[in-house]
Amino acid sequence: MPRIEAVFLAAALLFSLGGHDAHAQAAAATTNAAAPSETADAPSAVDADEAFQKWLDALRIEARAKGVSQATLDTALRDVTLIEKVIKLDRRQPEFTQTFWRYLDLRVNDKRISRGKELLKKHRKLLNSVWKKYGVQPRFLVAFWGLESNFGDHFGGYPVVQALVTLAYDPRRARFFRVQLIEALQILDRGDISPDQMKGSWAGAMGHLQFIPSTFVRYAIDEDGDGRRDIWNSLPDVFASAANYLSKIGWKNRRSWGREVRLPKNFNYDLASLDIRKPLGAWQKLGVRRIDGRNLPAVAIDGAIVLPAGHKGPAFLVYDNFYRILNWNRSVLYALAVGHLADRYAGIGPLQGKRPATETPLSRDMIKEMQDLLGAQGYQVGTPDGVVGPLTRSAIRAFQKTRNLPADGFPSADLLDQLRGG
Repeated sequence: MPRIEAVFLAAALLFSLGGHDAHAQAAAATTNAAAPSETADAPSAVDADEAFQKWLDALRIEARAKGVSQATLDTALRDVTLIEKVIKLDRRQPEFTQTFWRYLDLRVNDKRISRGKELLKKHRKLLNSVWKKYGVQPRFLVAFWGLESNFGDHFGGYPVVQALVTLAYDPRRARFFRVQLIEALQILDRGDISPDQMKGSWAGAMGHLQFIPSTFVRYAIDEDGDGRRDIWNSLPDVFASAANYLSKIGWKNRRSWGREVRLPKNFNYDLASLDIRKPLGAWQKLGVRRIDGRNLPAVAIDGAIVLPAGHKGPAFLVYDNFYRILNWNRSVLYALAVGHLADRYAGIGPLQGKRPATETPLSRDMIKEMQDLLGAQGYQVGTPDGVVGPLTRSAIRAFQKTRNLPADGFPSADLLDQLRGG
């Protein structure tokens, strides 16, 4: 979904690119000056209520200065309270990373493939119209739709304004969520949706495709011409808004996202990185082939090699549109799931890469231990935090090379066992 990856629980930490989603416009995890300060003594219930009311008063002043009407503020903020569960969800960190195959199995399954194909037929006329106008293929729009809300089954049951008030008042990421809150109020003020119908996730993602307010404000489209940009109830608005966003960030209408490929036995795993893009002809010379062994397409485009499960798992050659999916959600696993699901709608079969008999997910504690052990051997991993970033991957590659292992930079249970053994 268009959102901050750190906020939403769909991401697998192990394969996240880090940071946040581009839809969030580089929101920093900083404290808003209007948020309550911490003191040595816990405030009384009365003091806490007074602090919250003062904060609301300041919010109203800011919102009015940014064009939100008093009537909208009176309606949207009437009797608003903090939602304790939202804070708990925001603090929650997944204990274990999701493995590639587990992630894919949960999202690209027979039911979602079958239903998506039916919906492609049902809405063919609308989807083709959107495709012609905005240049985004129907199979990708339906893949996003399926992954974000299971084709509209699950929007999230939280009142968006109240959830955003809670997160904007909380000091942890107050600045970002205050911006989202103001923009949610502007959406209400414009009349796109009523406060009671503005439902979404606990972090403010809304509608069929889970747009956060800032994404909605910038890219939502009134495709059905009723005067409202309704991503909750109008499929023309839903598909046009998604396609408009993708088109504006550079989606290539005549290209796919990538493909599963076969790597040569002597492949240099240092080249497996989203940061290393080469023409398909260059990959061809290095021995990379389609998964069935045929030559790569003879087209003048660049690609990068992605190994979501390390050298033992499937390999992918990804193109420009893969990076656009990453703009939507900064998880490599998410982007692969969107691409593969869209392929299944086009009649392409399951992945051919060998599936392991068992997969061992790594916990944050296990990853932190891995970082500690690498650091103890002199490798630069930064501050051990249980999250695999570029420094940790680089350290893993360096360690693997000293042991004559395929240097794929992939953290695994086997690697941790080797590190424990010194």
